[in-house]
Amino acid sequence: MQWRNSVSRYGVISIALHWLVALTVFGLFGVGLWMVGLDYYSTWYRTAPDLHKSVGLTLFAVMLLRVLWRLASPPPPPPANHGRLTRLASTAGHAVLYLGLFVLMASGYLISTADGRGISVFGLFDVPATLTSIPDQADIAGLVHEYLAWGLVIFAGLHALAALKHHFIDRDATLVRMFGCTGK
Repeated sequence: MQWRNSVSRYGVISIALHWLVALTVFGLFGVGLWMVGLDYYSTWYRTAPDLHKSVGLTLFAVMLLRVLWRLASPPPPPPANHGRLTRLASTAGHAVLYLGLFVLMASGYLISTADGRGISVFGLFDVPATLTSIPDQADIAGLVHEYLAWGLVIFAGLHALAALKHHFIDRDATLVRMFGCTGK
């Protein structure tokens, strides 16, 4: 398998970054839902949010790498059977996913640093609190984080359904290219 993207398929780095981000986002969503229900006496009460923050900040670094890789190794062009509207929807959908993830991570950062304390990343280093003067910062960022997380998970589900539609109904190479195949 090739490292870089080609005109017919995605390379191994793009594929790995795609699935790593997808699994991490759904994992963080699940952990987020679970941890908001923890009570003060739970052994995970402090550990779960710390883990969530550390993984979220790591995801931020991976997303920066993903954007840089996308610039260095552009994705393959859409299959020939994709019309103008399908290409436009694909471009807009990917932009929504990328932008939404960065806004989601920024809102998580604003929640976590609202009290002026930095965020420990797996106990290895701290990301400092740089913006702490927004009125009701934690509450507003918390609402953005919650609603955007739900929106992105739903949108990612629609993204997956669109890939399945391309595979099973349109019978084109949209889905199989993300597994490193050239398709039919």
